Amino acid sequence: MNCKFGSFLHQMVEQGKSRGPPAKAKKSLLVEVDKIGQAGGVVFARESPLAPKNDQGCSVSYSHGDDETQELGGGVQNGWVDFGHSLQLLLFSRQWGLAESLVALADQQSLLDYGLSVALDAIWFLRMKQDLEGLNGLIAKIVASGAKDFARAILRTSLLASCVAACQSKAISVGDSMEIVADRLHDRLRDCPGADHLKVEAGAKVQKFMEWALQCIHMHHCSEETQRYRWNCNTLREVQLHLSAFRVFLDIAGDNLSGKIFTEAFDAACFPLTLFSSLFEPGWSSGSSAVSIKGLLSLLVEGGADNVNQCFLEAARFGSTELVIHWFVNRGVSEIEMCLALTTAASSGHFTVASYLLEQIPQQILEALSTQILKAAHGQGSGSLNGVAFLLRSNFLRDAAATYEAADLIARGATNGEPPDLVAFLKEHWSQDAFAEGVSAGKAHFVNVMRVLRRGASPVCLDALPSQMVLGIAYLPLYRACVSEAGGQLLPQRLRGELVEATGRLGEQAGAESQGKDLVMALERHMPSFLVGS
Repeated sequence: MNCKFGSFLHQMVEQGKSRGPPAKAKKSLLVEVDKIGQAGGVVFARESPLAPKNDQGCSVSYSHGDDETQELGGGVQNGWVDFGHSLQLLLFSRQWGLAESLVALADQQSLLDYGLSVALDAIWFLRMKQDLEGLNGLIAKIVASGAKDFARAILRTSLLASCVAACQSKAISVGDSMEIVADRLHDRLRDCPGADHLKVEAGAKVQKFMEWALQCIHMHHCSEETQRYRWNCNTLREVQLHLSAFRVFLDIAGDNLSGKIFTEAFDAACFPLTLFSSLFEPGWSSGSSAVSIKGLLSLLVEGGADNVNQCFLEAARFGSTELVIHWFVNRGVSEIEMCLALTTAASSGHFTVASYLLEQIPQQILEALSTQILKAAHGQGSGSLNGVAFLLRSNFLRDAAATYEAADLIARGATNGEPPDLVAFLKEHWSQDAFAEGVSAGKAHFVNVMRVLRRGASPVCLDALPSQMVLGIAYLPLYRACVSEAGGQLLPQRLRGELVEATGRLGEQAGAESQGKDLVMALERHMPSFLVGS
């Protein structure tokens, strides 16, 4: 699949293929763990599944979203305790010393590699400074003991961190997010090119990974030492702990993390943000969750991620306005890339994103690329002309005459490679010919009204009505059509032509250069107040 979203899916598929069956701890590990004893109310037992519950009834045992870490039979088999599961329980209860003792017993590479991933998961749930010190020590211990799979660890923790931030938007809860994930993944895959069987396989892998992340978040919050279900956003102090721990890991990993690995991690971090973008609450970008994600993305870029611009376009395509667009723009992207993001957002129907980007692009760039921008905003598929209409209504060139002229150039076929439906749309609504047709239609309408008023044989005699009522009958359809277009600065040329004619007949000074907002206000002055809602 040659789309940006496909790169993340492809990683998931390839990792699933390259992994062997799960590795289990040796029986000697169980004996040693039993000697360690109990930790924070969690008992390591030979016979029963490790699924203690807290006061809220939340089970802290979960099946990992990773084939490599699934426990056989869903619990303990043959009396062996799963190393990763045991380590997870120790991290839940903040037993850092016991966790280090458990790591010292691991004598298999796969155990240490998985232990590193589990330890990194805990970064995004740190609450206290002493926990930061304990976790940093544990990560250093795991690496010193021989953990080597840094690529998998950073990819996994980057996605988890992004999911944590997304869930803390408060518009998303773990309980209803599973269905959301499935729906959003289906939509994303549908737009990606490639063989269907690959998309299905990749989608299943990513969905499993996302469900693991959401369940991990749920279980961490259920196991809070405060014995209360905590779902509020992290404080800025806690976010600083998280980013500090992640930076320590990067320092420990050192040259083991290549630019390619940072690039994949950056892709993984951006993915949940675009997946859940439309669910974020207004103002979320100014909160602690946004600080966490901005810090994470910045660290990944510092490490060598080189796909920032690709993810920028992806964020624009899926409407990640408050956080991801602002973050990318503030870091500095080229003017051409912002134009690409503008047309991507407009053609995808994310007009809030497009409005923000319009404000960031210099006018000379917009003017130089005006017709190309309109053609690019045409997009693909049904309803794709909405993006073009949005740009024109928004007066995207910041000058009415220039904006209308850009539309007219395409309508007249004065540029190359115009899609036929785009030409037809602009010719009918936004061209100079459309303006002339609107004026002509306005004249014909006035003549018809006068005929009814003076010679009509209707039982309702218009000349017996108050003059304002007659005007309401004559121009209410035109007024309503204009109000329906009131979301932008400019009106389509056809409507503007009709308005110029109508307001001129009403004695208002209106010329061909008059603009929609002024013309509508002039018409309102002659309409009955109960018809215009005032």
